[in-house]
Amino acid sequence: MRDMSPPPGQVPDLVARATSGDRIAIAELLERYRSRLRRMVELRLDARLRGRVDASDVIQEGYLDAMRRLEEFVREPTVPFYIWLRFLVGQRVQEQHRRHLGTTGRDVGREVSIYRSAMPGASTGAIAARLLGNLTSPSQAAVRAERKLRLQEALNRMEPLDREVLVLRHYEQMSNGDAAAALGLDKSAASKRYTRALTKLKEILADLPGANAEEGP
Repeated sequence: MRDMSPPPGQVPDLVARATSGDRIAIAELLERYRSRLRRMVELRLDARLRGRVDASDVIQEGYLDAMRRLEEFVREPTVPFYIWLRFLVGQRVQEQHRRHLGTTGRDVGREVSIYRSAMPGASTGAIAARLLGNLTSPSQAAVRAERKLRLQEALNRMEPLDREVLVLRHYEQMSNGDAAAALGLDKSAASKRYTRALTKLKEILADLPGANAEEGP
């Protein structure tokens, strides 16, 4: 799906219009981020909730929170608008984990501090499935299953923050600046961590059975 995010210079105008009650601006601002937020929710929503929780409903709840708190953002825009909106939707993901599972859905150690609080880290199963997406034929099913298991084990051994920066840059398609803002890092630190994590991921992929040069994030 094509990313419909508005150009950075357009966002402040849309936010200002939305704050003044312009419903067209509100609809445009929120709709343009929907596909990016869906990717985020699908990566972080616990697999046990599939079929029970719809990503669209989670996003809609986050949007309602954003409408109630829009003036708060305008008064103190400490992060880009998308990072703030993503934080609110992420809180709703966390809420679904608590409601249905009685927990955050994953070990606390696997949560990552994003913006002002923790939210579920991307599932290593979801990351592995995306990395191995090219193995789809029935004859490759056993190889895929073995490789996915080994890849998940290796991803679980990575530092949560390293995993997170890879997810933000590749699967959520964030710039280094936005990833830094989401993780509460300066841009230089985010860039260095990303380079380190990418090197580690390439080593992991190279060690998998049947690895080939075409695979990668």
